[in-house]
Amino acid sequence: MNATPMIDAQRLSLMLNELRLPTIKHIWGDFAAQADKEGWPASRFLAALAEHELAERDRRRIERHLAEAHLPAGKTLDCFAFDAVPMISKAQVMALCAGDGWLEQGANLILFGPPGGGKTHLAAAIGLALVERGWRVLFTRTSDLVQRLQVARRELALESAMAKLDKYHLLVLDDFAYISRDQAETSVLFELISARYERRSLLITANQPFGEWNRVFPDPAMTLAAVDRLVHHATIFEMNVESYRRRTAQARRAGAGRPAAYTTPKVLETIRDNQDENDELASDNLNRH
Repeated sequence: MNATPMIDAQRLSLMLNELRLPTIKHIWGDFAAQADKEGWPASRFLAALAEHELAERDRRRIERHLAEAHLPAGKTLDCFAFDAVPMISKAQVMALCAGDGWLEQGANLILFGPPGGGKTHLAAAIGLALVERGWRVLFTRTSDLVQRLQVARRELALESAMAKLDKYHLLVLDDFAYISRDQAETSVLFELISARYERRSLLITANQPFGEWNRVFPDPAMTLAAVDRLVHHATIFEMNVESYRRRTAQARRAGAGRPAAYTTPKVLETIRDNQDENDELASDNLNRH
């Protein structure tokens, strides 16, 4: 009596493996029991299995994409201080995080500002939000990527390296203006910008405005061509604010001692007693004179 269902279950398991449906393989038994108990129609049973399979595939895909994105830990939109950067519209940033409009067109996003102003945090947070929405992102320091591309060129594998980068909808180049002026470095960087132009998007963080990019591209013609390609379809944020790290350090120095929020009644009483004693001493000194 029980042999046939066991054989059918084993065969079904093999078929689900062949069809690459691991989630359905693990849950179908429980769902079948629930469907029998509650009298589900076949269409509801099938839809429930398919929904769980798709949801688990999405979860695994996002997990893989997060691992390959190499995003800095802890940089999210929830903990980004928008009030400290008033020139940045939170609504505009949230719209960019959908990705549909600009990533499909190969448009770029460029963040300018002095060190410590939150450029890297915002860039990483946008990258994280895009990965969670199904886009593929790679976060890297510009100098690190340039070095890898130089190695690929020496090994006659630059075309292959560019093709691997092409799978990412967004390439985040952090600290863009920190790379050196070596001609070989600027050459591969320019090739990368040209290869992605109007096809794949770049998000760049830089400390210097375009007028000082001759430090990145020593050839004026190359500088002009690179900037032209980057800004043709670009959103530009200028984050000209005081360094967050500097502000935090100054706040720590200015706020030495126990914060007011933790002041106890006993401490307040002691402060008042000391103040009364100081007032009495001052009054005595005044009377003597």
